[in-house]
Amino acid sequence: MSASVTAAFAPFAAKMQAAGLPQLAIDSFRVHFEQYRRGATGLMPEASITPVDDVPDAGALASYAAAGRRALEHAVVVKLNGGLGTSMGLSAAKSLLPAKDGHSFLDLIVRQVLHLRETYACGLPLVLMNSFRTREDSRRVLARYPQLATGLPADFLQHKVPRIRKSDDTPVVWPANPEHEWCPPGHGDIYPALVTSGLLPALRGRGIRWAFVSNSDNLGAVLDLGILGWIVSEQIPFVMEVADRREADRKGGHLARGADGRLVLRETAQCPREDERAFQDVRRHRYFNTNNLWIDLEVLARVLDERQGILGLPLITNEKPVDPEDPSSPRVVQLETAMGAAIAVFAGARALRVPRGRLVPVKTTSDLLTLWSDAYDLADDFRVVLSPRRTEPDLVVDLDPTYYRQVGDLEARFPDGAPSLVTCRRFVVRGDVHFGGGVVVEGDVTVRRDGPGPHRVAAGTMLRG
Repeated sequence: MSASVTAAFAPFAAKMQAAGLPQLAIDSFRVHFEQYRRGATGLMPEASITPVDDVPDAGALASYAAAGRRALEHAVVVKLNGGLGTSMGLSAAKSLLPAKDGHSFLDLIVRQVLHLRETYACGLPLVLMNSFRTREDSRRVLARYPQLATGLPADFLQHKVPRIRKSDDTPVVWPANPEHEWCPPGHGDIYPALVTSGLLPALRGRGIRWAFVSNSDNLGAVLDLGILGWIVSEQIPFVMEVADRREADRKGGHLARGADGRLVLRETAQCPREDERAFQDVRRHRYFNTNNLWIDLEVLARVLDERQGILGLPLITNEKPVDPEDPSSPRVVQLETAMGAAIAVFAGARALRVPRGRLVPVKTTSDLLTLWSDAYDLADDFRVVLSPRRTEPDLVVDLDPTYYRQVGDLEARFPDGAPSLVTCRRFVVRGDVHFGGGVVVEGDVTVRRDGPGPHRVAAGTMLRG
C-alpha cells in the first residue's frame, strides 16, 4: 500500500479499532479500500467472460442420497440472518416476520432442521450468521427450542465496516444517527467472520466438514441428501446452486466462466453499462445464483491459511445517500463482496442446476403476500412449496410501492389475510386499495384506484382477469 493510501486508511483503521473489530476484519477492509483508491470498480466486462452451458442437474443425483445420509453427522446448516428488511420498514430481524401458517421464517428454519434430525437420527447443527442488529431478537427465538442445542455456538457475528464519504474518501461522520456511519461488508464477509468468531475451528474440531449455507428468507433451501452425497463422493470443494434465468431474473447476477476457465459470479453492480444488454440476455447467460452454497470446510480452512485469512473476493462498490430516508444527504460509498464469488477461488468448484422450488425469496411485500397466500403450501418437512393446485408455474404479484412498501402497510390493507392466489397468474394493485377477507383472484387481474381516499374490495369478492 502506498504512503498516501496508508495515510488515507489510518482514520478507518482507528475507527474500526475503537469499535472493537478484530484485526482480520480491518485487514480485509484495508485490501478493499486500497483497491477502491486505485480506482478498482470490480467491473467484469462481457469480453472477459464466456457463457456457461455445461451444468449438472440436481435431478440426477438421487443415487447419492445414501452417501449424503452417511455424511449428515459431518454437516452443518448455516443461515445468513443479518438482514433487517429495512426496505419493508422493519427494525428487527427480517427472519422474525410471519411467513406461513403463523410461523416466522426463523421458526420454520428451526423446524426444518429438527425434522431432518428426527427423520435421520442425526445431530445436524443449525448456526446463524447474525449482525449486531439481529442477534438478540434471533437468540430469543432460538431459546424457545432448547432441543436445538448441540454444544456448538448458535450463531456468529458478521462484521461491520465504515462507509466512505464520496466527496473526500474519509470515514463518514453522521451524529444525527451514528449507525449510518457503518454498513455490512456484504455476505462475502462470512469467510473472515467464520475465522474471527472461532466457529470454523470449533466446527472442524467436532468433525464437521460440509456446510450448507443459504439466506434465512429462502424457505425452499433445505439440506438435500442427494446434493450432499454427490459433493462428498466427488470431493467437490465448493458448489453453487443455480437456477434457470427467466425474464424476471434478467437484472440479477449470473454464472459465467472467467479467462482462466474457472467459474465466476457476475453481479449487476459488476456489469459495465455498455454490456447491460448482454448481461440481461437470459438465453446467453442461462443461470443465476440462488445463494445456496455448499462449502468443504477443510478446503476453506486451507485456502484461508494460504491467503492469511483473506480470500480476495472481487470488490463491489455501492453508492447511496448516507441517510436512506433523505436522498439529498451526502453520498457515501460502501465496499462489499458476495459470498458466491468464492466460486472463482476454489479449484474444482462446481455449479449445480436446481429446480426453482429451492429458491423462494422474500425481498418485497409483494413477495410476502405471495408467500402468505394459498399459492404456497407448508410441506411435512416444513419447506414452503408451490401448491400442487397451481396450473401456472409463475405468479407475479405487483403491489403499488406508494401504499404497500412496508409490512405495516400490507397488514393494514389485508387485515384478514392474503387473498386466494392459487389460480392467479398476475395480480397488480395500483393506488390505495383495501381488501376484505376471502377475496379470490383468478387469472390476470389489475385493481386500480385513481381517486382520492381508499377503495375497498368487499369480503368474498371474486376477481377474474
